Amino acid sequence: MAEGTADVRLRAVVELAQALATAQSPRATVRAGARGARLAMQGAFAAVSSWERDTGRLRVLVNDGDLAPGEEAEPADESYSVHDFPEIAEFLHGTWAAGGEPHAWVETEDATGSSPGGGSWGRAAALRRRGRGSCVVAPIVLHGRAWGELYVARRVGEAGFARADADFATVLAALIASGIAQTERLAEVRLLAFTDPLTGLGNRRAVDVRLDEALELHRRQGVVVSLVVCDLNGLKRVNDRLGHAVGDRLLERFGSLLSLCGAMLPGSLAARLGGDEFCIVAVGQHADEVVRAAEELCRRAAELEVGDGVACGLASTGDPIGPVRSARRLFRLADAAQYRAKALRADHPVVAGREGPQDPVVRLADKPPPHPDTERRTLRGHRP
Repeated sequence: MAEGTADVRLRAVVELAQALATAQSPRATVRAGARGARLAMQGAFAAVSSWERDTGRLRVLVNDGDLAPGEEAEPADESYSVHDFPEIAEFLHGTWAAGGEPHAWVETEDATGSSPGGGSWGRAAALRRRGRGSCVVAPIVLHGRAWGELYVARRVGEAGFARADADFATVLAALIASGIAQTERLAEVRLLAFTDPLTGLGNRRAVDVRLDEALELHRRQGVVVSLVVCDLNGLKRVNDRLGHAVGDRLLERFGSLLSLCGAMLPGSLAARLGGDEFCIVAVGQHADEVVRAAEELCRRAAELEVGDGVACGLASTGDPIGPVRSARRLFRLADAAQYRAKALRADHPVVAGREGPQDPVVRLADKPPPHPDTERRTLRGHRP
């Protein structure tokens, strides 16, 4: 390889590595990988596909460069049977079994390239159909397994890829694999940071983020934001009499019911705030729809084998509750409604703002707490 070419490729590797390092999601990673590989290899087109082993499909995640008719940059549903492109499954495993390393191969539109087995008719036909003269295919190997492939092509009439190009593509595919692994780990960390480990629901941090985003939409566009706060009755008694293992199962079971009823409100977030407290954040739904979901939740919770149902309070910007400028205000209203439901031993949700001008829930929420940072605890200890 000429010294100038080596310098260009080293620069391309550095640029690709930098682009992958800044990607914050798997989608951004494959997008940066496809574009970086295309530029590095002076190709007209590049794609990154994943191998879905359970369905036997190569699913195209991103296309970059000159798109042929019918191709999309981020296709919703473009996939191909691995049976038509068996190299990823057969050639790689055969190479590893022989003690070799996975590497890339070249295909040409007349199927006479240096592909495994002397050429893939399926790839050759695809090249001809899309006006491409040659391509290089490099496996993306993640955690010791073939995860998918990097595909880079040149137009008809342009210089075809050579063996050295295939070797370079192997390096690029390894970089992309590292980027995918990095964003997968980041996604796992984010999942742990925003998920309650016992129930699999969102946690308080997830609620805070969702409410802040939702109330910003409410301020700018008038979108209705609703908050349902639930207190699972009888958990302490279950823990004391039947043991904490049974109590945990009750929390898990109720978490499943919360998710089920939250699904009645598309786009909502079901979460566990901590202990026996849960909530649903609904955005863009009419307040009456949220009330119906909360009623369903109360009904189902009352039918649980253990525990004593749920005390459920609801506050929605779609009801006459006054201006809601912060998540704290909405929480105070929903919490006051939940407290009233518990005090009344109500088997239905109590909704803030629906008992007239002197609504007791709104009056309770309006009472200033002695210590603002502990307002939820203040409501718990309040005695009318």
